[in-house]
Amino acid sequence: MMESLFTRNAEDSALPLSNIPQYSVSDISGAIKRTLEGAFGRVRVRGEITELKRYPSGHIYLSLKDENAKISGVIWRGSVSRLGLKPENGTEVIATGRISSYGERSSYQLIIDKLEFAGEGALLARIEQLKRRLQEEGLFDQNRKKALPFLPRRIGVITSRSGAVLHDICTTLSRRFPCEIILWPVAVQGEGAALQIKTAIESIARSPIPPDVVIVARGGGSLEDLMAFNDEQVVRAAASCPLPLISAVGHETDTTLIDYVSDRRAPTPTAAAEMAMPLRSELVADLAHRAARLAGGFASIKQRFQMALQQNVAALPDLPALLDTARMRLDDRSHRLDLALPRCVTKSRALLDHKAYYLPQPERFIENKTSVLQNGVEGLNLRWKDFIQAQQIKLLRAPLRVDMLRSLLGLYHTRLKGIEGHLAAVSPKAILERGYVLVQDHQGRAITNSAALEKRAVVSLNFADGKRHAQLDPFIDDLETGATGKTLSRAQKTFKSSAKKSLKKPGQGELGL
Repeated sequence: MMESLFTRNAEDSALPLSNIPQYSVSDISGAIKRTLEGAFGRVRVRGEITELKRYPSGHIYLSLKDENAKISGVIWRGSVSRLGLKPENGTEVIATGRISSYGERSSYQLIIDKLEFAGEGALLARIEQLKRRLQEEGLFDQNRKKALPFLPRRIGVITSRSGAVLHDICTTLSRRFPCEIILWPVAVQGEGAALQIKTAIESIARSPIPPDVVIVARGGGSLEDLMAFNDEQVVRAAASCPLPLISAVGHETDTTLIDYVSDRRAPTPTAAAEMAMPLRSELVADLAHRAARLAGGFASIKQRFQMALQQNVAALPDLPALLDTARMRLDDRSHRLDLALPRCVTKSRALLDHKAYYLPQPERFIENKTSVLQNGVEGLNLRWKDFIQAQQIKLLRAPLRVDMLRSLLGLYHTRLKGIEGHLAAVSPKAILERGYVLVQDHQGRAITNSAALEKRAVVSLNFADGKRHAQLDPFIDDLETGATGKTLSRAQKTFKSSAKKSLKKPGQGELGL
């Protein structure tokens, strides 16, 4: 019985299983893919980004996880610019896309084409984290703030072309003080808005005619709508802007990160326009008030100087009385002078006559001086003759010794011989007489080294009895090459044979006279 059962089971196992369909690996992988894509379609998945990788091709691979599971995701290069935010590890997001499978690895994944922050709490946490980092870098310091110009001629506005913000700013500026407005239209929310705002801030500062002040404005909205102004690249562009920048984003209760780095923060776009441009009527009124104060000040100063002038005039003496007194004094002095002048002349003439009486006659004075001069000349001649005679007698009486003169001459002769011998010992001519020769080049410089001259150089040989010219190494080429085609004299052959033996010695050459 057991044998028949075993035989039946074996036969049953040998039969083909026709009720189970058979698939290839590609077929089953494609079927799974179609099932996933058909069953789910587009889905929104909430999770925390992890394992983020950016590849050189531009694709981004990541995973979304929660407390219990993890799913792989991919963002194709064409969808990166339309995501709406920059994906980073640790950010909780809501990813929108479709489920698909990757047959080569038998895995499924989420193909993402849009990312959103998962709730307002995640946005606020992300903003607070970026705020702390920028604050640590010092981008919020008050000493970095630039002062606004008093009366700008051109105002740059970075906002949306459509909307009430631009209209409010233009209306406010035209009402307060009309000026030139430079509009740089950008998208203020959505995909690519942050990049457009950052580019606008950088470009408007580099324009050929830059504005005097820049207003970055946007109307109110939700936290997600204002996220472009919380973007890090926008905040850094505003912080590095060389122009004074006013931020007017949202309503008075809305605060974005660009408000912390801007030079002034306005609660509304209208307030930003009022902050940038003073009211013309107020300027005119202030100017009139200052003009009135200036006129009053000048009048007060003029009145004060007039009073001081009147006081000084009152303190001055009576000029006509002073002139009459001076005129009377002058008349009195003139009358006294007329009386005193003849008397002074008479007195001076009498004194002069008295002095002239005692003066000697000029002829007698000259005769006396001439006789004194002649007596002095005669005495000088007599003394000169006596001096000459005394010197002649002294010379005649002086003894003249021949032996003394001879000894002096011998001494001087011996001394002269010694000097002559010393000069002869150090004379170059004496060295040449001993057989030495002074070698000079064509410029007259002494040659002390054979390497200082080239082959066949012309030199001057100075002997003791004269000078000869010579050429160095006249046969050196024949000696080195062994040429025998030339006919040499007997002396040259002898010199050549002796020179061949001496060529082995370095520094020696030939000399042809």
